[in-house]
Amino acid sequence: MLFLGAMFTLGESASGASVLAAFGEQLSRAVPLAVSAEIAYKKLAMGPVTATATLGRPAAEVVAELDAGQRPEFPVAIAIQRGDGAVTGEMTVVWTLRPNG
Repeated sequence: MLFLGAMFTLGESASGASVLAAFGEQLSRAVPLAVSAEIAYKKLAMGPVTATATLGRPAAEVVAELDAGQRPEFPVAIAIQRGDGAVTGEMTVVWTLRPNG
């Protein structure tokens, strides 16, 4: 059985990987920071699980806000699933890109 804290860590890690994949080119001018996180535990997570993260806004829209001098926020939705496809947890992490300087 996967412990609840481990599920949270898995989801947060998946969201961070998604953020770096989408905004890695912006790291010279902005720092990605997690603002908030929510998780809903749905079923027992027995055996291997997979976390899939999806940006909640188009990356180009977020970068356009950064270009305009704003500090954009955007959600990342995460689904945590067992090998049989059953969703064991759903999570949302809200991120921001804080401009450097």
